[in-house]
Amino acid sequence: MASSMFLKVTFLAMTCLILGTPLANAALSCSQIQLTIAPCIGYVRSPTPSVPAPCCNGVRSVNNQAKTVPDRQGVCRCLKSTFLSLSGLNLPALAALPAKCGVNLPYKVNPSIDCNIVKY
Repeated sequence: MASSMFLKVTFLAMTCLILGTPLANAALSCSQIQLTIAPCIGYVRSPTPSVPAPCCNGVRSVNNQAKTVPDRQGVCRCLKSTFLSLSGLNLPALAALPAKCGVNLPYKVNPSIDCNIVKY
């Protein structure tokens, strides 16, 4: 399963790279974001009592690098498209992930989020 997950993330990263969907003037491209949060995919499919450290490190890294509103909206769009392409997500675990990693967001993370509301 880990191999399948790696292939999906790699495919998504390559798709973003090929389609030229890096964030305009952003700190991170979509492919970088996907690779950074890849350790979270297993957790949001099958949550455990604690979030794996590599996942939280990735969440905090992406949050710290997305400093402007356009950056944050770009991260949101990238993550939304990534999570919509994955099956078997535990949506409550996904919504709670930032807070469990010490990242306070003024909105709930979910696949149906309107990324235009992301101003934080």
